[in-house]
Amino acid sequence: MGRLVMKFGGTSVADIDRIRNVARHVEREVKAGHQVAVVVSAMAGTTDRLVGWCRDAAPVHDAREYDAVVASGEQVTAGLLAITLQDIGIPARSWSGWQIPIRTDGVHGAARIAEIDAKELRKRMEQGQVAVIAGFQGLGPDKRVTTLGRGGSDTSAVAVAAALEARCDIYTDVDGVYTTDPRIVSKARKLSRISYEEMLEQASLGAKVLQTRSVELAMVYKVPLQVRSSFDPPDSLDQDRADGTGPGTLVCDEDEIVEQHVVSGIAYSRDEAKVSIRKVKDRPGVSASIFGPLAEADISVDMIVQNVSADGETANITFTLARKDLRKALEVLNRVKDKVGFLELTHSEDVAKVSVVGIGMRSHAGVAARMFKALADKGINIQAITTSEIKVSVLIDEAYTELAVRALHAAYGLEAAN
Repeated sequence: MGRLVMKFGGTSVADIDRIRNVARHVEREVKAGHQVAVVVSAMAGTTDRLVGWCRDAAPVHDAREYDAVVASGEQVTAGLLAITLQDIGIPARSWSGWQIPIRTDGVHGAARIAEIDAKELRKRMEQGQVAVIAGFQGLGPDKRVTTLGRGGSDTSAVAVAAALEARCDIYTDVDGVYTTDPRIVSKARKLSRISYEEMLEQASLGAKVLQTRSVELAMVYKVPLQVRSSFDPPDSLDQDRADGTGPGTLVCDEDEIVEQHVVSGIAYSRDEAKVSIRKVKDRPGVSASIFGPLAEADISVDMIVQNVSADGETANITFTLARKDLRKALEVLNRVKDKVGFLELTHSEDVAKVSVVGIGMRSHAGVAARMFKALADKGINIQAITTSEIKVSVLIDEAYTELAVRALHAAYGLEAAN
């Protein structure tokens, strides 16, 4: 039936019992006739413990040795799953990233995959052997182990699938992609299909189902990507296998989605901070003198709002960024205060970003207006707005996050039928 890459996250392999459950999922696909590769994360909590040990050993440490330590978590899982598969009669072997090899650049701790030589992997799979691959890691130009950053096992899985020309099933602790967080909206509906672009927007806007870089890779290489739950019964049969879908959510090209909704989901992120710079001289080059140093410090900025004063001589500039970058951003801005010439610098961490996402926005007017009205009806003030072709995001007071998500989910008719 072709090649299949299955990826299992940390909660799916948290202990030996769950690894046995994963082995039964793999067994089902092998018996269905697939050539199977499995990409695994470290067991839940392992990476945090390894990172903690590195920091305890030395607050400032060699990034190459850090990668050597934290990559070990995935290698343990890969070995344990290979042993478990062998125990139930399935030929399997574990692979570290350097053994394949998965070649990356040399940015330790946040490496990017450059190429994968899948020739030996493909040969072993054709012989009926299941390849169990340690995710999150690769081999740098200096022949040292590299890691891909948090969530990197998703990226490993999609990259391996692209190299093998395979489908990729991402198994996690949820059974698909929903119209919004079911913990906030009990009537959130599971989507059978979602476009790469919509999933990419949702991932970048706070949805935790898939890592952003994995969706980018899937979109570039047209890898069929399916989100499934590892907690579904391992012997459950896929639904409608003929068109590549199963019981989860298929991430695919938008032309593969027959019924395209105007809005597919509501995303939110509480990991936001707002910075306001008051009384900046309104002259050419000022924005560059503010955002240039921030970019050099590797600080990503999202929403930007500039208001020019009545006299036309000064302006106020407000922007948002990830909360974890706030302290560094304030340090950078204070260093350039004299050059920029602003009067006051203020910040706030009690903000949240709420977004409406949907490919149908391209051909439908009034999506933003409906969003603004729904929020106004609930008395929720909008502090900033940003848009793209398929999304509208607003910045609001964090205290109103859940109310906003529920109001917007209802406004666009996204509830599941009773």
